[in-house]
Amino acid sequence: MSSRNTLVVGLAFLGGFFLFLIFLLVIGFFWALKGKPSLPHGEKIGVVEIKGLISEADAVLEDLRQFAQDESVKAIIVRIESPGGAVGASQEIYRELKKIAHQKPVIASMGSVAASGGLYVALGAQKIVAAPGTLTGSIGVMIQIPNIRKLLERVGIEATVLKSGPYKDTGSLLRPLTKEEKRLLMETIRDVYAQFVRAIAESRGIPEEEVKRFADGRVFTGKKAKELGLVDVLGNFEDAVDLAAKMAGLKGKPHLLYPEKEKPWLKWLMTKSLAPKGLVLLFAPLYLAEI
Repeated sequence: MSSRNTLVVGLAFLGGFFLFLIFLLVIGFFWALKGKPSLPHGEKIGVVEIKGLISEADAVLEDLRQFAQDESVKAIIVRIESPGGAVGASQEIYRELKKIAHQKPVIASMGSVAASGGLYVALGAQKIVAAPGTLTGSIGVMIQIPNIRKLLERVGIEATVLKSGPYKDTGSLLRPLTKEEKRLLMETIRDVYAQFVRAIAESRGIPEEEVKRFADGRVFTGKKAKELGLVDVLGNFEDAVDLAAKMAGLKGKPHLLYPEKEKPWLKWLMTKSLAPKGLVLLFAPLYLAEI
């Protein structure tokens, strides 16, 4: 074979290879836009899982809205396996569930643990199902602030802080809180705690004063939570599915529809910027309010 023919074959191979890559990218793009797996036609129940610490709400909100807009999804189950997490994220999911509950049945299914922020999320559902031994409750708010000043002094490190106002570095790792800072943070805690109690009272139909009698941070079993009015049904996930089907008026075994798992390689391809994002954390407060 002549060198010219070899060059033509090589270029043709490279051209075909690049066309194949473009084909994969196009398929991946439309796959990402589709955002949900294909299932047999018919009535479905959407299942959104919340696992681990609740630190952000965006992914869960996206899945919930997708199911809310899908006319073939007749009910939504939120499966919760979480000890709690950030206040704002928990409240966002709770509020979204309350909105969707006006369109179609929403059921919360508690797993082994659905406490604090996990319970807050469940309050957005019309019905809450828990196992007798589910750990829930832990109704309260806390702020954790580590202090490494003595460690820095031991190794001979000093820090200079310049700030625009007296409270700008509240929660700094470099020093203990002042009395005034503790007072201000306690005001924040009481405010969020009052919001939590109010959400329980409104969602579960329990007077606020009665809620405050057990909303002291203690943990309950699912059985005890049902006695207190925090849970509607004692059962497992299958019981939650049966309840969702009944509330939606479905007959027969419904299809369970889960959100499509994000493909790591596709996320990398779709990322707008690959620049390091960790530095932005330096501008965030170094304390975290949790529920």
